Amino acid sequence: MSTQNAIEQLIAGTAKVLSEKELAEKLELGRPLRVKLGVDPTAPDIHLGHTVAIEKLRQFQVLGHTAVLIIGDFTATVGDPTGRSAARPPITREEVLANAKTYTDQAFKILDPEKTEVVYNGDWFRKMTYEEVLKLNSRVTMQQMMQREDFRKRINEGKEVRLHEIQYPIMQGWDSVMVRSDVELGGTDQLFNNLVGRDLQKEEGMPQQVVILMPLLEGLDGTKKMSKSSHNYVGVSEPATEMVNKLMSISDDLMDKYYTMLLGDQRSADQHPRDAKLELAKRIAARYHNQSEADEAVQLWLEKSKGDKAAGATDFLLTELPDELTVLSLCSAVFQVGFGVKKSNGELKKQSIAPGAIQLNGEKLTDPNASVSLKVDDVLRLSKKHTVKFI
Repeated sequence: MSTQNAIEQLIAGTAKVLSEKELAEKLELGRPLRVKLGVDPTAPDIHLGHTVAIEKLRQFQVLGHTAVLIIGDFTATVGDPTGRSAARPPITREEVLANAKTYTDQAFKILDPEKTEVVYNGDWFRKMTYEEVLKLNSRVTMQQMMQREDFRKRINEGKEVRLHEIQYPIMQGWDSVMVRSDVELGGTDQLFNNLVGRDLQKEEGMPQQVVILMPLLEGLDGTKKMSKSSHNYVGVSEPATEMVNKLMSISDDLMDKYYTMLLGDQRSADQHPRDAKLELAKRIAARYHNQSEADEAVQLWLEKSKGDKAAGATDFLLTELPDELTVLSLCSAVFQVGFGVKKSNGELKKQSIAPGAIQLNGEKLTDPNASVSLKVDDVLRLSKKHTVKFI
């Protein structure tokens, strides 16, 4: 692959790259790049929001570069202060190591474990003397730390900033020195920490890492960042049925983002939104489970969806309808034959079809002239009081 083609692939879906020129220069070195992603296993499970950067790491890996996964067994005991309004509660190293096992097992559903270098930053931080810690701190000024918006905001609001929190960006930056990273991946909220890594590498006389920031993935609500605390997440270890159920609840706009950020793909333009969403849910479930479980989960969702929509529905024989139907002729026939209600075409168009009141299996039918194909167990909702299930 040419350098230009590699760059186009690697920057696709990113929020910021510092810089594309430096990335091109590194790609032309003719050797595998060391691409760093640091994770703090503060919880045993990861969700789809965590996988955005892991997916980008996998792209580098597929192109022949070295994936360096840093397990923050030391930094996790401090806790990343990014975006926090207060210090994180402490977590023991034993808890971190237990979480790290399940975390890496889940990450390896995306990454090739044979081509991934896994390192623990406790291996160097626990060996440092207090004198070495002071020397490392001397390389960073308090003014630099106060440039962090979250620190500055807390101080302005009269909230405390613990001194150990200020250590976190320095430790993350030193990780880049220790693994000699060429590229560091992270979310947009990690820019400050990533730049500290560049500064420390420069002081050590090393080439500075390229920083690639990935967008933060919105959760199922479409507004807040995906997180367990916001209860808007999809965990990668959740059953396939739970994954599908959750993903089918997202908006169409969010579906397009999930295609790009989680699959590196785009939905088919000629595919109905519901079918595209089912395809998204199936592919994600298959990635973290298998194709059989994903297919079964989608089928269960379809059956449950029809069952929910058919509650209180009146049975309607398909044989009472002509073979060729439009939305308008279908609605007219079902109203009249099924419920003895006669409505004019104009009334149906204006009061039922145009506003989206007509739904087939939960999907709105808004084009009166569109052709309709029906099958047994389909559910047609004409209004709040008029629903039929075809038999």
